[in-house]
Amino acid sequence: MQVERIASHIKSWLVDYLNKSNLNGFVVGVSGGVDSALTASLAASTGFPTLLLNMPIFQADTHIKRSDKQIAQLKNEFNNVSGAKIDLSDPFRAFKNQLPSSVQDELSMANARARIRMTTLYAFASSHNYLVAGTGNKVEDFGVGFYTKYGDGGVDISPIADLLKSEVFQLAKHLNVIQEILEAKPTDGLWGDDRSDEDQIGASYDELEWAMQHISSPQTHLFSERQKEVLKIYSQLNKANKHKMLPIPVCEIPDEFR
Repeated sequence: MQVERIASHIKSWLVDYLNKSNLNGFVVGVSGGVDSALTASLAASTGFPTLLLNMPIFQADTHIKRSDKQIAQLKNEFNNVSGAKIDLSDPFRAFKNQLPSSVQDELSMANARARIRMTTLYAFASSHNYLVAGTGNKVEDFGVGFYTKYGDGGVDISPIADLLKSEVFQLAKHLNVIQEILEAKPTDGLWGDDRSDEDQIGASYDELEWAMQHISSPQTHLFSERQKEVLKIYSQLNKANKHKMLPIPVCEIPDEFR
């Protein structure tokens, strides 16, 4: 992987898109994970104003501290970077208090956290005339659909969505993302605890990358039992989450009905 060329390519792509948009800069939600750290680093490297937001909602302390450290490092390295911590725990609690308990299942409330964060990012983006830069990678966005529709999936641009997770780590290391983040288990941070993405999915990102490459293989009889299980996990999630990856269905009205 030619990390220097890829980093330069994404940086140029960001600058080109921003110039065409006639907007002023970028806003990135920083979660304490490697994907958002890489996106923040790439946006910062453009030289354009880059606002980094740490948005905890009853968050594990480790996530908050990693986010703060990443923001502090980039602010120290780039004079175009600013940062803020917006604690959204009270707004989330107020939202929950207005809902009947019958709709407050664990998944819907986890997704609500992501959607409140998205709303916050767009509030800042609108007031500053910035673009919201997404932090999803290729496995999440186009493989298993591991993100919240209209939450962390609600963005203006996706600078790292063509990078596999292993490539995200390589590029993040090249761009000096802090070691603590590089070593942390990937997590979406939507549950108020330290459960990892692998805990939720049932497979590691390395396994999911392998599945993306072998999902159409005619030689599954040669695979180990674990590989077959991973293919099943990947296939089930890909199918279940297609609605996130495809355009919103539109009911088209026949011309003769008009």
